[in-house]
Amino acid sequence: MGNSIFNLGDMLDAVGKALGPDDPALIHGDRVISWPEMTARSNNVARALHERGAEAGDKAGFYLRNQPEYMEGLAACFKGRFTHVNVNYRYLDDELVYIFDNSDSAIVFFDREFRENVERVRERLDKVKIWVEVGGDGSDTPDYAVAYEALATEGNGSPLEIERSDDDQIFLYTGGTTGMPKGVMWSHRIWRESSLESMKKIYGFAPESMEQHLMLVNEMGKLSRQLPACPLMHGTGLFTAMGAMVGGGAIVTLENTKKFDPVELWDTVDRRGVTAMAIVGDAFAKPMLRVLEENPGKYDLSTVQTITSSGVMWSMDVKRGLIKHMPQAALMDSFGASEAVGFGMSVFTAEGEQQTAKFELGENCKVFTEDRREVKPGSGEPGFIARGGAVPLGYYKDPEKTAKTYWEVDGVRYAVPGDWCTVEEDGTITLLGRGSNCINSAGEKIYPEEVEEALKNHESVLDALVVGLEDEKWGQAVTAVVQLNEGASTDEDTLRAFVKTQLAAYKAPKKILFKPSLGRAPNGKADYKSIKNFAMEQLGASA
Repeated sequence: MGNSIFNLGDMLDAVGKALGPDDPALIHGDRVISWPEMTARSNNVARALHERGAEAGDKAGFYLRNQPEYMEGLAACFKGRFTHVNVNYRYLDDELVYIFDNSDSAIVFFDREFRENVERVRERLDKVKIWVEVGGDGSDTPDYAVAYEALATEGNGSPLEIERSDDDQIFLYTGGTTGMPKGVMWSHRIWRESSLESMKKIYGFAPESMEQHLMLVNEMGKLSRQLPACPLMHGTGLFTAMGAMVGGGAIVTLENTKKFDPVELWDTVDRRGVTAMAIVGDAFAKPMLRVLEENPGKYDLSTVQTITSSGVMWSMDVKRGLIKHMPQAALMDSFGASEAVGFGMSVFTAEGEQQTAKFELGENCKVFTEDRREVKPGSGEPGFIARGGAVPLGYYKDPEKTAKTYWEVDGVRYAVPGDWCTVEEDGTITLLGRGSNCINSAGEKIYPEEVEEALKNHESVLDALVVGLEDEKWGQAVTAVVQLNEGASTDEDTLRAFVKTQLAAYKAPKKILFKPSLGRAPNGKADYKSIKNFAMEQLGASA
């Protein structure tokens, strides 16, 4: 067995030995799993998968909502040398098949809630060797699957005692910003180096050995209670939870997994002494603030140290409101992407505010023009934010897209996901947004062409274009402009319901407008700017 602070399986083995039965690892409502329990159960799952034919390097799809088995299964993957694949639980049949097939998933963890979905697609997925059903007592587990609980309780819970590698991987699939979702390949070493960079920036110190890491675990890590309010299937929730788990803390998940419940969140913060939360912008923060405003002094919030938002920035007024209830907390915008993290950080505290969209440039980060010249601070020239140092290997099975996103400039490799910004005289950056037409709705990245194609499958629709409009609740609202076939008629509700039969419901347009012609160029190219202006005018917004 290794002893590396760069392989997450080795780290979890060491942390599991260091912590005792009074140290919680996973908390979900009244259910508390201690570190010794989680260690034994994840060891059992990893070993049982190997015994059933799984091999080191096999991909494991996680078709789960936020629940203890997500993190426990993830720990089993790290220990067994399997590669995690995140699966959006909102996906429908074709989307599921694409993710499992594209990732070459050989193992699939799925919640029994999704059993019918799995049964519709599993015959199309001959690469899957082991289906693992999570939930229930296992008495009605289908013949093609094995009950998760049976795996977790099978064996003596001892460590696997296998040699692991810093090159073991984690896949983080994008939300489709590049057309179809792509799997970003993170090695354990790259992920860990990235997290150590963040630790050094925040605390001024990062452990260089397992002994130093375990010292931090016992001094502070085991006191951490991390609540990912956003889904673990997305990078924001997953990576913050991974950091807390590797550090020996507890991952606290909410019981209402189908809808964000801010009352349950604050009840849980009060009851469980939550120290850190991960959210995605105002879609989470506004309901959280509303509950606090309606119930002043009801909740003990004294344990909260940080709330981190990534994916969507949250507004200044909401931060000011929250900080009144938690003056000791730091509210952070983390500027990252599936393709790399650590591009920048904006921190808001009771002592100091930082303007929304303005970030301190991360270590190893630069801003380049399209022709790969470095932007001079204060020049006002826009450029792409680029992150060097600890960056992923690229996209799985897509060298062409990898070459477009991961640049080499003066011998240094950078991740360049496509975010435009300017660099101020003081070195801070002001984020301008994505140069593409990608829509970011409450942290969900939605590719317009996918929604357009779904709309055009309706018999009444000749053409459709989709844009994102600024929205107080969603950040950006998916908005469609549709051209009907001559003589055809339909309405907004009918088309929205039709889209939901083909795509995950969150991708369906919030608004659908109708226009006699979409004004495409003779070569078929869309004029998204004019379509967006039309939509804004029709909806009463200023163009």
